[in-house]
Amino acid sequence: MGERYGGNAFAFIVVIFVLLIIVGCSCFGGFGYY
Repeated sequence: MGERYGGNAFAFIVVIFVLLIIVGCSCFGGFGYY
């Protein structure tokens, strides 16, 4: 993960960010969402 670090890092951050949003909505916004 050295030469393609830029692309992989960006994709990895996007995936982690989406997962955090999903988990956050499920844990904290679950009552308001449903």
